[in-house]
Amino acid sequence: MMKTGKKSTPPTVNYQEVTAEEAGQRLDNYLFRQCKGVPKSHIYRILRSGEVRVNKKRCAADYRVRTGDTLRLPPLRVAERAAPGARPAPLIDLPVLYEDAALLVIDKPVGIAVHGGSGVSFGVIETLRRQRPEARFLELAHRLDKETSGLLLIGKKRSALNALHDMFRAAGQSADKRYLTLIRGCWMNCAQQVKAPLHKYLTESGERRVRVDAETGKAAHSVFRLLARWRRFSLLEGQLKTGRTHQLRVHLAHLGFPILGDEKYGDFALNKALQKEGLNRMALHAWRMDFPHPQEDRRLCLVAPPPAALIDFIRHLDAVETRSFSANEMANIA
Repeated sequence: MMKTGKKSTPPTVNYQEVTAEEAGQRLDNYLFRQCKGVPKSHIYRILRSGEVRVNKKRCAADYRVRTGDTLRLPPLRVAERAAPGARPAPLIDLPVLYEDAALLVIDKPVGIAVHGGSGVSFGVIETLRRQRPEARFLELAHRLDKETSGLLLIGKKRSALNALHDMFRAAGQSADKRYLTLIRGCWMNCAQQVKAPLHKYLTESGERRVRVDAETGKAAHSVFRLLARWRRFSLLEGQLKTGRTHQLRVHLAHLGFPILGDEKYGDFALNKALQKEGLNRMALHAWRMDFPHPQEDRRLCLVAPPPAALIDFIRHLDAVETRSFSANEMANIA
């Protein structure tokens, strides 16, 4: 480490006790919130090595912390805080689609991470907390990739957040989550189920990736429905039956129909060419969700309209190519 000329206090072992408000979280998620500025890869490393102890015992990342648990955290170096006079995180327009005492639902813009982390100083949750300093509790109920826009749920109470987490973990998912996506190629089936197990891993550079792997992968189930088809591309609705990382992106790439603009699993040469046609983002949008209210006996059905960039590209395709298929549902999209 380079010397800066200033003496700094060396990090020390830290002990923390879990409060009732914090109970119920996965251990890794608890650590992410407690250790702001520490890369996720390092958090998982100290968990695997046993440097993190819960009540003097090693615990896995999926352990759910309980009220009164005592955590031992090893010395950690976090990212330095911004110097005085540094520009604050920019204000982001986060359209609110629904809100009550238990939860908040926003239409997340593309290009914004859901939370700050390695290489990202701020995200949706940090922005919300800054814009709502009076809010006592705001936590993500699930996640969207930075490159994905659309519906994002935030818990405003720990009890509501735990209920939402349970809902998303439930087998078969009582939440009906649907996405719009444009893909390369002519998709032929009106409806197709994909059950291909997914394995999550880290590249040599520490980036998170997912691949289809029948031996080590976890069960993953997606349903795709054809909404429109042109000569080169197709528009699909993707429904998640399980909630694996990058699930729709990897399933489609595995089948040979990568999502347009996908910089991790897509057709990189095509992505570059499509920028000249006006598509400068990944064509994946979380547009519909039907789910039980976490604290009331009713269901919520919410829709995030497709962003202008995707609508404009669909209109561009209609101008340069002829649709060979168009479902009735297209009328509600474009």
